[in-house]
Amino acid sequence: MSIRKIGDLLLLGAFALLMSACNKGTSNSTGWKYNDAKYGGFQVVDNYEQQTPPGMVLIPGGTFTMGRVNEDTYTEWNNYPRRVTVNAFYMDQYEICNRDWKEYAYWMDLMYGGDVARKCRPDSTVWRDELAYNEPYLNYYFTHVAYDMYPVVGVTWEQVTDYCSWRTDRVNERILYESGVIDFPDFAAIKRDSTKVGNDSVNKTRVFNTAKYEKVNDYQPDKAKSTMKDEFGNVRKTTMSDGLLLPNYRLPTEAEWEFAAYGITSEEGMENYDNRRIYPWDGSQTRNPKRKARGKIMANFVRGRGDMMGVAGDPNDKAVITAPVNSFWPNEFGLYNMAGNVNEWTMDVYRQTSSEDYQEYNPFRGNIYVAPVKDAETQEYQLDSLGRLKYDVEFSKDDSLSEYVKLDVRNYGDGDARSSYNRDRWKEVVDPDLATKRLYDADEPTDPESMLASKISNTTRVYKGGSWKDRAYWLSPAQRRYLEQDKCTNDIGFRCAMHRVGSDKGNNAKKK
Repeated sequence: MSIRKIGDLLLLGAFALLMSACNKGTSNSTGWKYNDAKYGGFQVVDNYEQQTPPGMVLIPGGTFTMGRVNEDTYTEWNNYPRRVTVNAFYMDQYEICNRDWKEYAYWMDLMYGGDVARKCRPDSTVWRDELAYNEPYLNYYFTHVAYDMYPVVGVTWEQVTDYCSWRTDRVNERILYESGVIDFPDFAAIKRDSTKVGNDSVNKTRVFNTAKYEKVNDYQPDKAKSTMKDEFGNVRKTTMSDGLLLPNYRLPTEAEWEFAAYGITSEEGMENYDNRRIYPWDGSQTRNPKRKARGKIMANFVRGRGDMMGVAGDPNDKAVITAPVNSFWPNEFGLYNMAGNVNEWTMDVYRQTSSEDYQEYNPFRGNIYVAPVKDAETQEYQLDSLGRLKYDVEFSKDDSLSEYVKLDVRNYGDGDARSSYNRDRWKEVVDPDLATKRLYDADEPTDPESMLASKISNTTRVYKGGSWKDRAYWLSPAQRRYLEQDKCTNDIGFRCAMHRVGSDKGNNAKKK
């Protein structure tokens, strides 16, 4: 072997050793070791890969044409087709069912009881209709075990948002327990401690406090099995930098929901798809074309006046009202009932012109931007338990616009920069609904009675998907309707979503 080749091999070996050293916890920019108290204790987590959350599947990010694919029968002109892109995210494989919500209601009763627990219960009166005998559903739909796997209904957008917060806490608590960061909670001690918090203060803040799971057991610190410690042995709170906690559960955006519902993917080697779907399955029909299930109805919906399930003996969808959440067939992403069964809440505020105003990536309408909170003494920005900036959700008339700017992009034309706000628009900043009143009300916007002229406000949310009481027209994922966030019905449910951190790659959960 020549000396030159030997030199090349030695050089390659040295490079390999250098890369190996980097991978073993040495900074590529300074040469100092990571995760070592002797060298400063800077913590690094290598090769992090977000795990698929319980009950969810990974929805790969991509581009698609969002918006109308069939005739605008109601001439609402609220859904022009537009090409957009969404990031990868996770979504529940099934609609949240009564059993899931019962677990939540049970936990809230265990922890808080009283008014807080009562506010978590679904509104069973949504089943009460004039000139219809639905009392059995009112009495049993949520409470009886026979309906455990049926989608929860009678829940408002606000209740659903609270459920997402609770689910975030419970899942992360389990992760911290299994990782040895906290001891198994003493539920009796937690309940005793929670009684010190009055209902008023609970209702004004988040009912659920993830912070209690991000440090040594708050309730019995002397009995904590283990603690999260830094490289110097100091006890500290768990943060997102540790790679243990999952991101927050939330409702999907309208764009995410629609993208997930269609389930369209390109074939290997192709850079695009060459067709659009009307429903979450191929074709323009509502019956299954495959040999093993040919002729079977693909979703739970109404086929005609008074026809909720077909003829006795061999009914079409076998469901007068809702059906179990694992009924029918999943779409290409493995999601069930993305058409029919129940409509589903999304995060977005409804606007007729949203399709004209959306960003091209991760479109969403409903953001509220507020200024970070500063410490009164140090004038430094305050951080929450996860090391993120804390934001003030309250707005005072005494605050100076130069120090505090609230950017509300729920409305069209609200402005998207500090310069768009001036003293002449002060009232719009104080009252974010004012712009909506001016857009939709013909009368003087300062007149309270003029609010009756419109059903659209900054608290009007989009729901999609069609339901057991809708015609096939509403089964298209592109269709959009709206309802006030504090209202509920017997045909609107939901499923949760979660952002995928890091790369778009990941492993899907196994189907149940």
